[in-house]
Amino acid sequence: MKNNFSALRTKLKEIAHLNTAMTALMWDQEVKMPLGGAARRAETMATLSGVTHDKFLSTDFVTLLTELKKNSGAKKFDQGQAATIKDIWKTYEREKRIPKKFIEDEARAISAGQTAWQHARKQSKFSLFAGELTKLVELARRKADYIGFRHSPYDALLDLFEPEVRTQEVSIMLDELKKFLIPFLGKVFAAAKKENFSHDIFSGNFPLETQKKFNREIATKMGFDWHRGRFDESTHPFTVAFHPEDVRITTRYSQADVFYSIISTVHETGHALYEQGIEPRHFGTALAQPASYGIHESQSKLWENMVGRSTGFWKYFYPRLQELFPEPFGGISLQDFYNNLNAVIPGPIRTEADELTFNLHIILRFEIERDLIEGTIAVRDLPEIWNAKTKEYLGLTPKNDAEGVLQDIHWSQGGFGYFPSYILGNLYAAQLYARASQEMQNLETEIALGHFEHLLNWLRKKVHRHGKKYDPQELMMQATGEGLRSSYFIRYIEKKYADIYQLKP
Repeated sequence: MKNNFSALRTKLKEIAHLNTAMTALMWDQEVKMPLGGAARRAETMATLSGVTHDKFLSTDFVTLLTELKKNSGAKKFDQGQAATIKDIWKTYEREKRIPKKFIEDEARAISAGQTAWQHARKQSKFSLFAGELTKLVELARRKADYIGFRHSPYDALLDLFEPEVRTQEVSIMLDELKKFLIPFLGKVFAAAKKENFSHDIFSGNFPLETQKKFNREIATKMGFDWHRGRFDESTHPFTVAFHPEDVRITTRYSQADVFYSIISTVHETGHALYEQGIEPRHFGTALAQPASYGIHESQSKLWENMVGRSTGFWKYFYPRLQELFPEPFGGISLQDFYNNLNAVIPGPIRTEADELTFNLHIILRFEIERDLIEGTIAVRDLPEIWNAKTKEYLGLTPKNDAEGVLQDIHWSQGGFGYFPSYILGNLYAAQLYARASQEMQNLETEIALGHFEHLLNWLRKKVHRHGKKYDPQELMMQATGEGLRSSYFIRYIEKKYADIYQLKP
């Protein structure tokens, strides 16, 4: 049986290498490819997707997997092998229902959709993307039908990112979160009139090369391994891993706003540290994959918010920021800097949102894509719906489509079902950080001294190295001693912003 598992690993590595090639092509499309290459790239992606699908459903692969699955309950495999068999079997059960032609059509539509989205976003004209988005929504509905679902077609798509989580559960969770956020935000907004915090005090002229230098310094200090990774620019910040030894980050820059890149860099480095923390020897198996997208988001959110927006983080980095950009930071105290950095200021852009309003951005997106997939709203109406919800939740209206419905890349990639992972990531992050703080009583002091390695090692031990050995709930039990609880996130938010805004209990 061990030899059979070894044979399965060999085949899984072949598939993983094909997926790596497609990931590299996707990265190139976002970062380097000229616009004119879009049509040919779509055909290449479709062909490779079809080849990968064929390999996964080949007779010898399925025969081998079926034999291993039959014996998986006989305790003949270690925990990692059993997790791999379980994960691959679930993927096989899903993939065998999806025709190869659909896989190829979807790959073409995604490649074309990304190019159309980029063009539409630059022109701030949703109509340039609407046709491709309509195709992607129709394909997503068809995929849900192929996979199967009991209640909502969105269930089938959500499960691709958050295993065993259902639409109704997410809807209930987000409604509960709204019940906390809206009154708490009301208190913050009332206090904000008195405190008058604003990001405007950070405005200036920040040379891009100096920004890039500072961003690299931050990523390096956090633990990013440049021998196994690189940094580039793209329209939308993202992280991809071709392999644990080849992890790519992108960010974006604004000469007028240094934090346009810094916060994104810390966020994406959190993702990259997770990928670099996976043991290379597990490449191709479940142990080389994140437990879920929500767990992956927990790593970026933990570094971005619990660490990257903390007093300790800036006790260490603020003198360097002042040295590189004496105007305006030379005249701003650390406490004023910290308060204004964490100011709660509603804005239209999700990636620039503060910790509180960010969650409302996600709720908006979840509700829209759920309704799109369930067929209760139409693509042509999205700008109007988006703007109305933005007004309802955040009290403002986007100036144009680029600032509104076109700001995110996810739908152009066919990523319907991903957005709830962001909020789950916030909840996981708060609970993990609370546990890390208990086990490392000097954590805040270490961060203030620029010693991030102990936190990183803790995360490597508790999260990164396990991959999919555990499902998310099991992983949280292993790491924190209990299942996911929203109370940690709520307590974290209440304490932090009560201190900043001097809120009364």
